Amino acid sequence: VAKDLGLQLAELRDRGVRVVSEGKTQYFAVHGKTGHLVTAERIDREQLCESVQQCVLRCELIVEGEM
Repeated sequence: VAKDLGLQLAELRDRGVRVVSEGKTQYFAVHGKTGHLVTAERIDREQLCESVQQCVLRCELIVEGEM
């Protein structure tokens, strides 16, 4: 994430970079030491999508301040 945004790791913390998923459970996070997108919770496809063939988890990356 840091590399894709062209930010240094310290800027991730300073700019409040975070990942927001739909619903109560936040499945993804930005690792503070590496800037990588990581899973924050166990993802159970059967529980999330049940009988749907294509399972998609949508999330947004929030960056405070101007880019």
